[in-house]
Amino acid sequence: MVVVTGQNKVSGNPDDAMSSSDAEDDFQEPATPTATQAGQALPLLPQQFPEVVPLNVGGMYFTTRLSTLRRYEDTMLAAMFSGRHYIPTDAEGRYFIDRDGTCFGDILNFLRSGDLPPRERVRSVYKEAQYYSIGPLLDNLEDIQPLKGEKVRQAFLGLMPYYKDHLERIIEIAKLRAMQRKARFAKLKVCVFKEEMPITPYECPHFNSLRFERSESETKLFEHHCEVDVSFGPWEAVADVYDLLHCIVTDLSDRGITVDHQCIGVCDKHLINHYYCKRPIYEFKITWW
Repeated sequence: MVVVTGQNKVSGNPDDAMSSSDAEDDFQEPATPTATQAGQALPLLPQQFPEVVPLNVGGMYFTTRLSTLRRYEDTMLAAMFSGRHYIPTDAEGRYFIDRDGTCFGDILNFLRSGDLPPRERVRSVYKEAQYYSIGPLLDNLEDIQPLKGEKVRQAFLGLMPYYKDHLERIIEIAKLRAMQRKARFAKLKVCVFKEEMPITPYECPHFNSLRFERSESETKLFEHHCEVDVSFGPWEAVADVYDLLHCIVTDLSDRGITVDHQCIGVCDKHLINHYYCKRPIYEFKITWW
């Protein structure tokens, strides 16, 4: 009895026959991708964008024209939406930018019509403009308050040797003392002096001449370290001691640190003859909670 199977009839010519292993290899490594594989692959570049672009910036939704995003060609937004880069989309088809969207509306308003943000948002928008590399917006923001004043302040602080290091030292000392004493606050002494040479009541009228007539060896007699935790100075600028104190308190406050200060006297260290240090000493009180 002949049993008929479902296999195809094999040609009698051995050259035309295909072995099962050859067929398996041919099936496992197809010459072209299958439809399933093609669907899983990333879209081919360049990416095409509509004229009206829906955006999802960190969970906040915006809609703008493609030409607005490309307003300044040297910006990150222009590069992102140039078609040279793949931009993912959310479930609703909005193009997704993984960035806080709080100030993105201000970014778009500048790209649309050159509008600048209100003063209370200038610093935040400046930070976003740096991220998106929007040079014209950065230039405009730097020319208004509070950034314009900050540039002047930083020019003054540039005269202060180790200014940032001294701020960190104030914080570290205050933290250690509060922890050691299990206290809510800590106090430390800070010296802030503008002039290198000592000043006494009877020295002031002749201070300038005394300053330049002293020899190098005599000048060294006046060099000392006041018995304080941190010392700022000297510097040469119109800004005085109170200006630097304002900078110190402002920068500490910007870091969330509550600080009070008061002058508690001067350094009374005797240097030579009738000269005393007379640098002002301030008590800083850092409150931690």
